[in-house]
Amino acid sequence: MNDTRIALVAGANGIIGRKLVSHLRTLDNWKVLGLSRSGDVAVDLLDPAATRSAVSGIGATHLFYAAYQDRPTWAELVPPNLAMLENLVNGLDEGPLRHVSLMQGYKVYGAHLGPFKTPAREADAGRHMPPEFNVDQQNFLERRAEAGGWSWSAIRPSVVGGTALGNPMNLALLIAVYASISKELGLPLRFPGKPGAYDSLLEMTDAQLLAEGTVWAATESRNEAFNIANGDLFRWRELWPKLAAYFDLEVAPPLPLPLATVMADKEPLWQEMSAKHGLTASYADVSSWAFGDFVFSWDYDMFADTSKSRRAGFHSYVDTERMFYRLFDEFRRDRVIP
Repeated sequence: MNDTRIALVAGANGIIGRKLVSHLRTLDNWKVLGLSRSGDVAVDLLDPAATRSAVSGIGATHLFYAAYQDRPTWAELVPPNLAMLENLVNGLDEGPLRHVSLMQGYKVYGAHLGPFKTPAREADAGRHMPPEFNVDQQNFLERRAEAGGWSWSAIRPSVVGGTALGNPMNLALLIAVYASISKELGLPLRFPGKPGAYDSLLEMTDAQLLAEGTVWAATESRNEAFNIANGDLFRWRELWPKLAAYFDLEVAPPLPLPLATVMADKEPLWQEMSAKHGLTASYADVSSWAFGDFVFSWDYDMFADTSKSRRAGFHSYVDTERMFYRLFDEFRRDRVIP
């Protein structure tokens, strides 16, 4: 029997959604549609009528939700990000929907606010003062799934490593561009974050691993949340010199730098580098400096317990150091960096 599943991936152009689309397209019995402002399904998810019109007839059985809109404050993030999910689910709920996969993160544990309980376990979510749109989104899904007769999963990665350009949260690309500019200027590679962040215990999530774990949860679980990470931990103090060595750079002692400020004037230099090395990406497409300032400010441990997914049957893992090298190799192959 041909049990074809129709996947709708919201946020298909992002660092998570793009890899999820490509992974699903390698699997048997999946039809995949990407939803974004310029995707297979192009719609503004903040427009309820337009969203319903765009998605009501496609017959999606699985919604993979990785859409996101940024706002200046935590409180301002809630209305648009909750509304987009609500509008999309409302547009699909009358069809053959079986499962909604919600992409979250460690914000559900309060990780963005400061030191939090580590390793964070799935049951620790939502135990800090709101606002928090990830928690509101999950609460909405739980209510709608019970009424609609479909299931949900909540996927919680750490910082995601991937190759998508034009993404505000691509740490691997940020490090690659920061290192390339440092090399062009004849500078050593200095860790630019808070002094305490150099010694914090961290983890990352490879985008391909995340795609595999997300599809696994959507097909093998019902109404569960899972932390998905590479499976190893690191400190920048140990990893940073190895990343510098990849770019043939020396390492100097850490020096706190507000990247959003000190890299703001580097576009002319990047244009010179692009002409010199035949690079293919604009400075805007490779700049995510504010995200770097955020990540490099974590002078506290940032990791979660992933044993729940392993106990449930997802056993994949990725070596984080090798992940960085692979991503850097891809950036060079695609002429994103020299």
